[in-house]
Order: sequence, then C-alpha cells, then structure tokens
Amino acid sequence: MTEQGLKELRDKLDKIDNQLLELINERMELVHQVGVVKAQSGGAIYRPEREKAIINRLVSLNKGGRLNKKAIEALFLEIFAISRNIELPENIAYLGPEGSFTHQAAEARFGAMSSYISIGSIKGVFREVSTKKAKFGVIPIENSSNGIVSDTINCLSSYNLKIIAEVILDIHHTFASTCDKVNDIKKIYSKDIAFDQCHNFLENFGLDEIEHIPVESTTKAAKLALSEPNSAAICSHVGAKLYNLPILFENIEDIDNNRTRFFIISDFDNAPSGNDKTSILVKLPNTPGTLVDFLTEFDQEGINLTKIKSHIVEGVSIFFIDFDGHRNDDNIKKIFDKHGKNIKFLGSYVKEIDDI
Repeated sequence: MTEQGLKELRDKLDKIDNQLLELINERMELVHQVGVVKAQSGGAIYRPEREKAIINRLVSLNKGGRLNKKAIEALFLEIFAISRNIELPENIAYLGPEGSFTHQAAEARFGAMSSYISIGSIKGVFREVSTKKAKFGVIPIENSSNGIVSDTINCLSSYNLKIIAEVILDIHHTFASTCDKVNDIKKIYSKDIAFDQCHNFLENFGLDEIEHIPVESTTKAAKLALSEPNSAAICSHVGAKLYNLPILFENIEDIDNNRTRFFIISDFDNAPSGNDKTSILVKLPNTPGTLVDFLTEFDQEGINLTKIKSHIVEGVSIFFIDFDGHRNDDNIKKIFDKHGKNIKFLGSYVKEIDDI
C-alpha cells in the first residue's frame, strides 16, 4: 500500500473517531438526564438487568461484524461504568488487596474509572455497604475447586443487604520472579490455596521441595518477590503487573477450568430481567423429611434448582439455595408465601451461569 493509501485510511479512522466522540457525548448527556430523573424518584443507578438487555440486543444486531460478544461486552461495560460515574459517583468496596481476583471481578463490572475501596475482610465489605460508606460491595461466594466461602454465607445471614449481580471469573495463576533462571529461585511466596492449585507445575519444575512461604494474598506475594533476591511469587497476572514483576510462566494452575463466583451486594432489589437467578438461605425444622418436602415443592412449581449447600451458622444448620427465576414470579411467590418464616431472601439477579 502506498503512503497516500495509508493516509486515506487514517483519515477515515479519524473521521469515525470524531463521530464516535460526538455520539458518546450525546449518550452521556442522555445519561445525565436519566440520572436527574432517578435522583428525583430514588431509582437505582446500577441496573444489571438493563445493562444485560442492552448487551444482548447489540450482540443480536452484530451480523458479520469483527467484534465478537466478548469484545462488545467489554466495550459497553466500560461505557456503562463511565455513565454511572456521570450519573452519581459511588464507592465500590471489595475484598482486597489491590490486584486481587476480587478487585478484577469488581473492575469487570464497574470499569477502571470507578472509585474502589480495598477492604481486608469480607465482613468489612458488608459493613462498608451496610453503613453506606460504599454503595456496592464485591465478595467471593464460591470457587469451583474449593467450594463455598463460609465468611460470605455468615455475612449474608447477618446483614440485610441484597445480592444484585453475580460475576464469574476464570482464575489463572502466573509464576513471576526477577530471576532469569528457575534454578536460581530459593523460595516462593503465595497464598496457601494457590500453592495447592499449582502443585503439578511446582513438581514438574522441581520447585516443590524449596521453601514455600504462605502470605495473606497473592498481591503481597508479588510485592515480596520483587524486593527479595532469589525469590518468586505465584500470583495473578494483574498482581505481577501491579509491581512490574517479570512473569516467567502463565496459567500454571493444575485445573484449567478453575472459576470463582463473586456476588455484588447493595441495598436495593432488581427488577425482573427474564433470565434471573434467586438466592435464599433456608432454616428448616430438624425433623425427618422436612428438607425433602421443601425441595419437592420446587419441582411441583416447575422451579429449576441449580445449587443447594448446607452450612452451619452459629451452631444452626442452614441451606444456601440457588434457583432459576425472580422472586416476583408467580410460582416462586407461592414458595415464599408458604415458607416465608423459614426463608431469608438474598436477592434476584441476572443469571450469568447455571453453576461453576
């Protein structure tokens, strides 16, 4: 291609960029007007079901374009995040530290421009949202390898907050170090669970017999590995980049479909989206057949149960249950009307996945 041909293409790109800027500014003006109406009516700024519907509509219109669904989602989630900050800037509390997988999950929904607060405990995240120091909280609920997060269940039981969205994150670990050669590494920092999830990698490279030092987060592991000679970290890609720690190996986890599910919590209920999931906590009388009878009613009402986990809260056995549908659906209302005193409603929200 000639220089003239290249210039013509760049001129066309510039023209499109100018149009995009004009259209985005036009969109943001409309967003501002929506924000004024919501402020007067007390409506929620973050509407996951509305954002999901917009993305699904755009994906359906994308016939033969070079953008795939993931790219469209990434572009518009960032636009939505900027829009929310224009409507009403609000804090998002997450289980820290900065660069953690929970931080990644938060940014996946709220974008890079939002105001984030790193909190050292799951209970602390609930407390920040409950006291309205943060509008939203992001916490892990379960991992495909390690199961349910007990602290999250305990807090869902104790606090009167609602699950307004779920985020599913593929968990990948990197091996990062300032050492050029693996043989020069004498100790490895990471979270204890990460050592377990990367056992095969460590064994294959003869790193299973050197010193393994557990720390409270993989982000801290990256920070320590940067400052200490002959050390390495098993950490997230974001954690390594945060401290400019060179990555030697990517995706070193034993199981390549390791996923973590996160909840976004706040103080409002979602409207139905047409593709919802509902979560509840259930405490039933300790008598034979009670649980079976309760679950049978879901089958009779045509409600698809996607998860049931038993858990002990303050010495009492409760059940964490997920099922398809919204609390306002007629068949689900029947369950709540009959068993309301035994059920704590946690939230109805757009379903991202059946199960991890």
